[in-house]
Amino acid sequence: MPAIDIWTEKYRPQRLDDVANQRHVVERLKAWVRGGSIPNMLFAGPAGVGKTTVALCLARELYGENWKHNFQETNASDDRGIGIVRGRIKEFARMKPLGAEFKIIFLDESDALTPEAQQALRRTIEKFSDVCRFILSCNYSSRIIEPIQSRCTVFRFKGLAEEHVMEYLERIVKSEKLSADKEALKAIFEVAEGDLRKSTNVLQAAAALGKITRDVVYEAASQARPGDVKEMLESALSGRFTDSRKKLYQLLIQQGLSGEDIIREMHRQVFDLQVSEQKKLEFIEKIGEFEFKLNQGGTPEVQLEALLACLAKSV
Repeated sequence: MPAIDIWTEKYRPQRLDDVANQRHVVERLKAWVRGGSIPNMLFAGPAGVGKTTVALCLARELYGENWKHNFQETNASDDRGIGIVRGRIKEFARMKPLGAEFKIIFLDESDALTPEAQQALRRTIEKFSDVCRFILSCNYSSRIIEPIQSRCTVFRFKGLAEEHVMEYLERIVKSEKLSADKEALKAIFEVAEGDLRKSTNVLQAAAALGKITRDVVYEAASQARPGDVKEMLESALSGRFTDSRKKLYQLLIQQGLSGEDIIREMHRQVFDLQVSEQKKLEFIEKIGEFEFKLNQGGTPEVQLEALLACLAKSV
């Protein structure tokens, strides 16, 4: 049986010019590539917007065929302690570069490192500055200690706009000869919220179900359809609490959705409800309160039913 290609890798950009959006990052990196040298860097931004891809493209353009010898990718979430700095990172930093003046260590999810590990990393960055460059990737730069931030050039990656995600997905659709309409691709963007990796995975999952439609996308992503959640909310607000409750249990049991997925979609739908701005503020406050209860271990059926009851009573 032939192996199935993972589309996130198959269609990952190979050069900086191929990276979707992030031009404010790419243009500066290309200038450094032309000069043959780079500083230590910190890539900060949400998941799936190209931080790892940009680091890989940078290594390919700097080192050519030798890029794998001169580039090491390490995930800090695998080992958050000081051992990863004293072990793998120091060991690679000591190795001699092949056909280059320096090597690159790419430390993904570096905000997962403990403060002690980050202090050890700061000293390692200083010690091997003549033969090694560090690229740290994180979701939240505030979790990186100040001494490391001051030693790095910080790049903030943006969530991808709809036009860039659609362009990327359309390229995959054409290459894989898929049948997908515009509404389906727009649904993928809505589900992934600017995360290109998640968008690609949802597209591949939906493609396995045949023709890609909006409904197929939500089924493949295991997320609540906006229309179903809006119907549930409108039933509660119009005094038909029993109908609203039935819809909730259809989402939870028949569709197998999680409470977190439903409450996130409720948050999105509140802004389109035909109620006053004051009521929308009250609803957002209630949704935030019940989302916290779910995260603390509350039973989804009980908490969401209670939330619908609160919304119904408010009008």
